[in-house]
Amino acid sequence: MSTLRDAAMKSKAWPFEEARRVLKRYEKKAPEKGHVLFETGYGPSDLPHIGTFGEVARTTMIRRAFELISDIPTRLICFSDDMDGMRKVPENVPDQAMLQEHLQKPLTSVPDPFGEYDSFGAHNNAMLRRFLDTFGFEYEFVSATENYKSGKFDDILLRAVERYDDIMKVMLASLREERQQTYSCFLPISPKSGRVLYVPIKHVDAAAGTITFDDEDGEETTLPVTGGQVKLQWKPDFGARWAALDVDFEMYGKDHSTNTPIYDRICEILGGRKPEHFTYELFLDQNGQKISKSKGNGLSIDEWLTYASTESLSYFMYLKPKTAKRMYFDVIPKAVDEYHQQLRAYHDQSPEQQLANPVWHIHGGNVPRSDMVVPFQMLLNLASVAGAKDRAGLWGFIRRYAPEASPETHPALDEAAGFAVRYFNDFVAPTRTYRLPSDVERAAMEDLAKRLAAWDQDVDAEALQSMVFAIGKEHGFDPLRAWFSALYQVLLGADQGPRFGGFIALYGIEETRLLIEKALSGELVSGDTVQS
Repeated sequence: MSTLRDAAMKSKAWPFEEARRVLKRYEKKAPEKGHVLFETGYGPSDLPHIGTFGEVARTTMIRRAFELISDIPTRLICFSDDMDGMRKVPENVPDQAMLQEHLQKPLTSVPDPFGEYDSFGAHNNAMLRRFLDTFGFEYEFVSATENYKSGKFDDILLRAVERYDDIMKVMLASLREERQQTYSCFLPISPKSGRVLYVPIKHVDAAAGTITFDDEDGEETTLPVTGGQVKLQWKPDFGARWAALDVDFEMYGKDHSTNTPIYDRICEILGGRKPEHFTYELFLDQNGQKISKSKGNGLSIDEWLTYASTESLSYFMYLKPKTAKRMYFDVIPKAVDEYHQQLRAYHDQSPEQQLANPVWHIHGGNVPRSDMVVPFQMLLNLASVAGAKDRAGLWGFIRRYAPEASPETHPALDEAAGFAVRYFNDFVAPTRTYRLPSDVERAAMEDLAKRLAAWDQDVDAEALQSMVFAIGKEHGFDPLRAWFSALYQVLLGADQGPRFGGFIALYGIEETRLLIEKALSGELVSGDTVQS
């Protein structure tokens, strides 16, 4: 353990770099609260988004890294800003007209359009917990509504009244002149309409702990800031939450980065110690646009899990968090195959290499072995040529390629076969475009078919790959990539594909020869279904 800890203290893997920053906070004195607190924030204005999962997954990776380099206990809380007013009706939920009537009310006061929970906020909180539980995260759920209404935030709110001028000085410096005229860090909740009010504050009474404002009907109203009758604007709320809970670490997207000095300063004004931060780049959809919860573009957690394992999503989240990445359906196959490549490499690596391997961070050091003897991309191509309707349709080919494999002994492979058929039918089949070969390509493919017909060696993927490679050279393909591209386009209707020798070994020598014949005859271009 000490050897591993020593390696972790030097590791350049980003979770360890962040964990060491957190540890440095307590190099002189242990935390008075007895633990290190990691936090993720969640705005439940819509159904949970995959970006929220990314924050919890990445924070968990840093927490695990911290637990390797330190004996200080840790906690991870997922904080829901469910007392925020609903500013607009999400596009992807039912009963839009009903929700329209409740605009600006706290999310936990808005009826659930799905009719399942006490409020829309409670519904979305439940969805968040369900999603996170699917991945086995260890976290504590914390509700802003509960903290405000129960009095847990009362002390920090009273302190905010006392230091109102200091907070306003920070906030006003960040606002345009016209916004400065009406801005207040306090948002009263109307006793009459129940709406969160964005109104000027006429008087702040530090001694009484109250604020005075004009309600929506113009009547002057005074409310105590305690007991859930008043909440803080979102930027001051960020810093106040850090101070109230004594948060040690929180990450958030690049769109928050310019506000970091504001969050930090307000935390300090309210007597807290600013936490360590980590700013990650945002996810983009297939068009390069920022993924938006309200638009529902990009991938949801449930959509990813329809086509791939939870671990593959965690792998995607690990990669280059400070680089913007497209997150759409076409990233899934690559993530699946790279995840299993890392699993296969892990058990032969040195401790230093293992700590730099994404799978250590995904599995918290308890790394399983991969049973994916057939890559996911290969399964997709097999689904294409075999016309398989379900995973059972692929297993006849898999068993011939790997006789020792079965659904019982290779459960991840079995699951991946099901995912591959589903992914192929939904995303690959509709976009397949076969073409006829050029004269040079036709001659090379005829040569390949002849050699397959005469093949009398073992069905070895590497030997077959060497043979395909040699044919490309003999027929003058330069670069050789053009030969393999031709095979993919003519035989598979795709621009790229697997190592072709491995594909032949999996699909079968005679089956591949017949596939070439169909392609050369024009049968694939004509749209006839290819059957094994």
